Amino acid sequence: MELQGKTALVTGGTSGIGLATARLLAKAGAEVIISGRDGRRGEEAARSAQARFVPADLADLESVAELSRQSGPVDILVNNAGAFPTAMTVEQSVADYERIFDTNVRGAFFLVAALVPHMLAQGAGSIVNVTSLAAHKAFAGTSAYSASKAALGSLTRTWAAEFAEGGVRVNSVAPGPTRTEGVVAELGPDGNEGFAKQLGLQRTAQSAEMAEAIYFLASPRASYVNGTTLHVDAGGNIF
Repeated sequence: MELQGKTALVTGGTSGIGLATARLLAKAGAEVIISGRDGRRGEEAARSAQARFVPADLADLESVAELSRQSGPVDILVNNAGAFPTAMTVEQSVADYERIFDTNVRGAFFLVAALVPHMLAQGAGSIVNVTSLAAHKAFAGTSAYSASKAALGSLTRTWAAEFAEGGVRVNSVAPGPTRTEGVVAELGPDGNEGFAKQLGLQRTAQSAEMAEAIYFLASPRASYVNGTTLHVDAGGNIF
């Protein structure tokens, strides 16, 4: 129960990596808030994770502001919500491009701007950004998504420098191929199984494996870790 007395917000917490993270944080004693766009799924996820659900669309700045108001002061923020429609560059629609960056970068940016003042005022806090192997390795058809996750990785380092004096740590987890509902919906029933077989461990990850890494960085166990990216990708970033 090392997170007893802490409040954590997990965006995109209604399924996949976000839901697994919410369950782990709650098990460690935190009061957990999850956000997502689907109200029905959000309420079901909240019950399963012993969390509170706040509907939010990170691509909408008014929704981001409302999420920060309804969440109230938090000690831990996990920026997990993400959009990842894939397309070759010459086929990329403006609408999908904007949705990717509005969700993955702009939404996270202004949510941090709204919530970090409380962390700085109390002299403690932890922010964990969920990026991607695609931020470090090239994959055809993911140019906009990869660039958005690389931007979030850059924000991780900048925020770590900006907030360190106030006792707030900022780190990121870069998942490799993970089997989630979103991946299956985007890539089909085989998801990214084929790509995973090219990696050292030759399998996709489970959401719970990513949650363990996020939990570590959010917890007091990582009290001297700041501005780093934890690659949880079966060695994909070096292959």
